[in-house]
Amino acid sequence: MTVEILRLAACDLGVMRELNALFGREFGDPESYEAAPPTDAWLRDVLAKDHVFALIAREGAVVVGGLVAYQLDKLEQARSEIYIYDLAVAATHRRRGIATSLVERLKRLAAERGAWVVYVQADHGDDPAVALYSKLGVREDVMHFDIEVPKPR
Repeated sequence: MTVEILRLAACDLGVMRELNALFGREFGDPESYEAAPPTDAWLRDVLAKDHVFALIAREGAVVVGGLVAYQLDKLEQARSEIYIYDLAVAATHRRRGIATSLVERLKRLAAERGAWVVYVQADHGDDPAVALYSKLGVREDVMHFDIEVPKPR
């Protein structure tokens, strides 16, 4: 069966929830993706934003992969870049070019929006991700820090 790549819109709430469930399973982190799901209104608002890219790979009616990316406007030059935040393919559908197809679709969308680069991070030890991203781009070794934000009182 053919896999099609689609960009989700504000009306695709159920499909976005399927994608979050897939992320939770494939990342081994259902707590982050399903324990406190956003409301329909939240999902609708975020999916309606033109700088948010939620792409799915669908085989028939089943979501078998997807990515979420964000376009970031820069201040050092009049340009933007697109950051892939999440990218996953179901274990049953890996090694079929689905992740590459998702990134290729994002690259076309990025070009349409005038972005100058698409970037992504991978964790040490995630060899399949590192291999995929090495095939698609130039590797930079950087460090990532999460800076905690104080909770409102």
